[in-house]
Amino acid sequence: MTRHNDLRPANDDDVFEVGSPLRTGRLNDILGFHLRMANVAIYQDYTAAMGDIGLTQKQFAVLELIAANPRVSQIDIANQLSMDRATMMALVNRLESRDLLERQPSPIDRRRQELLLTEAGAEILKQARNIQKQHELRFTARFTPEELEAFIGGLKRIYSDIVPRNGQVD
Repeated sequence: MTRHNDLRPANDDDVFEVGSPLRTGRLNDILGFHLRMANVAIYQDYTAAMGDIGLTQKQFAVLELIAANPRVSQIDIANQLSMDRATMMALVNRLESRDLLERQPSPIDRRRQELLLTEAGAEILKQARNIQKQHELRFTARFTPEELEAFIGGLKRIYSDIVPRNGQVD
């Protein structure tokens, strides 16, 4: 049976003033908590930055992957981004309805849907890259180049086992 005292946070000094910032207790030592908080900060900034062109992080990633891999399949992108097929299809439908990409059946396998950027897709990707570069700088500028390289390397180790092709992420 758990007693109330067993649930006290490590930094609990029995004094909490209403309206003061919350103490994080044991959350302060949990990697997932800090990753979540960093993700929220990056997501909120990204959403505000891309507001004028209305491109989500996932949509930007899909357009980047298509630009880097013309005629890539929906399934390959879904696998790379660890997304289920239904979510991927809905995302591609939205991008297609905005005339940013087009689907074509593969000449090799008619069941396979290949993706290509449209002219409008290439143009919005160009705009998005400029916006994304400024967004990225707001966060990467907080690190030295060496710190950033080590930090990104550490993050890649966290998710390397879920990314296809042995975690090779370019």
